[in-house]
Amino acid sequence: MSTSSTTSRARKASLLILPVAALGIFASAVSTKGPRFYPDDPIAREPESQDASHAQPYEIGSLYEMTNNLFVTSGYKPSGKRAQNINTIDEVPDSSWFTNRIGVTTVTVDELVRGPIRGAAPDPSRWVLTREKTSGAHPGFTARDAKGETWFLEFDPPPFPEGATGAVEVATKIFWAFGYNQVESFLTTFDPKRVEIDPKATLRRPSGERTRFSKDDMNAILERVARNADGTYRVVAGRLIPGKILGGFQYVGTRPDDPNDVIPHEYRRELRALRVFGAWTNLTDLKAANTLDSLVTENGRSIVKHYLQDVGSTFGMCNDKYEWDLSWEHFYQADTSLRRLFSLGFALSPWQTVHYVEYPSIGKFEGDRFDPRKWRPQTPTTAYLELRDDDAFWAARRVAVFTDELIRAAVHTGQYSDPAAEKYLGDVLIKRRDKITSIYLTAVNPIVNPHLDANGRLTVDNAAFAAGVASGPATYRASWFRFDNATGETHPIADTQSSTTTIDAPAGLPASSGDFVTVDISVDSQAHPTWRRPIRTSFRRGADGWTLVGLERLPETAATGAAAQKPSRSSFE
Repeated sequence: MSTSSTTSRARKASLLILPVAALGIFASAVSTKGPRFYPDDPIAREPESQDASHAQPYEIGSLYEMTNNLFVTSGYKPSGKRAQNINTIDEVPDSSWFTNRIGVTTVTVDELVRGPIRGAAPDPSRWVLTREKTSGAHPGFTARDAKGETWFLEFDPPPFPEGATGAVEVATKIFWAFGYNQVESFLTTFDPKRVEIDPKATLRRPSGERTRFSKDDMNAILERVARNADGTYRVVAGRLIPGKILGGFQYVGTRPDDPNDVIPHEYRRELRALRVFGAWTNLTDLKAANTLDSLVTENGRSIVKHYLQDVGSTFGMCNDKYEWDLSWEHFYQADTSLRRLFSLGFALSPWQTVHYVEYPSIGKFEGDRFDPRKWRPQTPTTAYLELRDDDAFWAARRVAVFTDELIRAAVHTGQYSDPAAEKYLGDVLIKRRDKITSIYLTAVNPIVNPHLDANGRLTVDNAAFAAGVASGPATYRASWFRFDNATGETHPIADTQSSTTTIDAPAGLPASSGDFVTVDISVDSQAHPTWRRPIRTSFRRGADGWTLVGLERLPETAATGAAAQKPSRSSFE
């Protein structure tokens, strides 16, 4: 049985010439011959052994990306392939893209509240403006603080005081806990009376010419943002990312000048999972401009580090004041757009009948009508469309670990002045968490954490039962096989079953060091027939007992079910 083993592919890729890897045809170029499992399986970190010092900055046009996603990517047919950056036990190893945190290690309240922050907060007693930001929904500046450190300042729009800045703070903590590289950010103040302008700062005029940036230009920008009663401004300050900035990354293909970027981005599970994490937080603005690649030196080697650097388009903060359809439809969606056109607007869409409890600091964000399968960002991405049920299950397990206490602690970092708004945001996140877990943790066989002890007792956990989204009687069945790691052949031993999550192994189980067994585990539950599809697990015998070395929840190609629904009329009724 073939799986997407990062270990075996990386090892075999080291035998290939670098141009092959750089072209991103890694998966198709690798030979499938060799042992199924290697001595160090499952790996915990994705190999990134090549020097990426020749990577150069480039820009991805937002208008081109949006148009392509709306009219080309929207017609993309998902491959149904497993994610290709998972290890042999169906997990995502750490990498320059992602670091496993919540769901793998214990994230405490204090750790969550700190999030990506490692350095000191900015000193707002003086700001020196070096560059303006006039594009986008939330204006801002690049500035140096009183200590001379560079920061990116973002303000709140007038209709949503505390909204944009609070969303950045809260979402940054959540996405850091998931495992994404995040910018260190702080809520602070901007006092125009304590501002200087760098003599080298310029502003691009409508003619395209750049001229010196003046205080009048600063004031013109400040007229477009929310101001405090004392004349100061609340801002979120993002620390300058270390390394050489290379621009953003796309949700499809690979970066040609990064020899470590050999897995097409649409096959990276952590990018597919943004369809689930994004639905939970309402991260509607999934585009390259909100990501960032940086060339950094780690362990004496240059690598490209990938940041999900702007997660502020969450909790309704990407919506304009009178924009209600975001998260319900893409910017353009042929079926619903044409239905409204030909009905002269009488055909109502769900977003036209949703009841929102709006706060200036929260926006259009609700949990009663929310269905993660019908959630839509502004435009689809290829990674978004490639989400499979096993990817969604992986993501939902991490959402499930966010307890009420952790959610409310994250929300509290937004420093909202209205306690009712803070409570409402926490309430909605809890409702949306529960819907995500109830849908995705029950869609596939929910067996997790299989463990085979030295005495031949197999114990497992049921993730759906553990999360409280399923209950009732269940029978756990195990089909046992001897496994030849060199040839991949299996030889049946026997079948066993149990009414509990502890299943005895049959007699005749191999017991020599280096032996392998494969166990197909299924669950009989009248309420969940999909649980009868077995997951395949593999164990290696060592001196101290058995070690899990393989887990395949779904086969290499599988149709999507609960994880993804193509936009259709039935999806919105």
